[in-house]
Amino acid sequence: MTQAFTRREALRLGGAATALSLAGKLPLAGTTAAAQPGAGWPDLEACRNGRYVLPPLPYAYDALAPLCEERMLRIHHDKHHAGYVKGLNATLGALAVARDGGDWGRIKALSRNLAFHGSGHILHTLFWHSMRPARAETEVPRLLAKAMVGSFGSVAKAKAQFVAATNAVEGSGWGVLAYEPLAEKLLVCQAEKHQNLTVWGATPILVCDVWEHAYYLQYQNRRSQWVEAFINLANWQFAEQRLAACRQG
Repeated sequence: MTQAFTRREALRLGGAATALSLAGKLPLAGTTAAAQPGAGWPDLEACRNGRYVLPPLPYAYDALAPLCEERMLRIHHDKHHAGYVKGLNATLGALAVARDGGDWGRIKALSRNLAFHGSGHILHTLFWHSMRPARAETEVPRLLAKAMVGSFGSVAKAKAQFVAATNAVEGSGWGVLAYEPLAEKLLVCQAEKHQNLTVWGATPILVCDVWEHAYYLQYQNRRSQWVEAFINLANWQFAEQRLAACRQG
């Protein structure tokens, strides 16, 4: 059994309204509470002292093999995710310079960079926790299953829509299972790039990366095989904890 997140800890893995409209709240300075030894949930820190940082993976690099090979995961986390963190911090620095100098000539490009890199950082932070080692539990837990039935008709239909939508993302992007608070229901959304085609106010509880860098080394152009592998790795317990935190809010 994993240790349940507090509401504050779970919502810290949301996103910025300006960077990801599907997200809840952007991580602020400071750390989340570290998990107890053996619980399987490390420190979820993605921001420290107002500066964004690359969080560690919640498992070893080879823990998702053979469905997600070590070399692919290592490059994805250490290079690609790290690149979004670097880009996000650089963009915030450039915006500070623009504010101090009253120079808004680059505001359109900087705003676009903020949305792109900020969303990439937040979504990837969620993505690592949206998977768990293949030997872990695979059943959808009770609270999440009930929500899936209420929103989609059945757990099987929810999974089928998630798979279909994720496979059909145009170009690069994400498949997103999100909680929409107005109707208090789950939605399956697509996000092109990191920040487009979202639903304002909805909070992602499980995400699948279908940028080619997420799967090409192992699956080449066979995206559907990667999405099938992701479903077999999906961390439904994490999704349920985020759903519970959203409802408490």
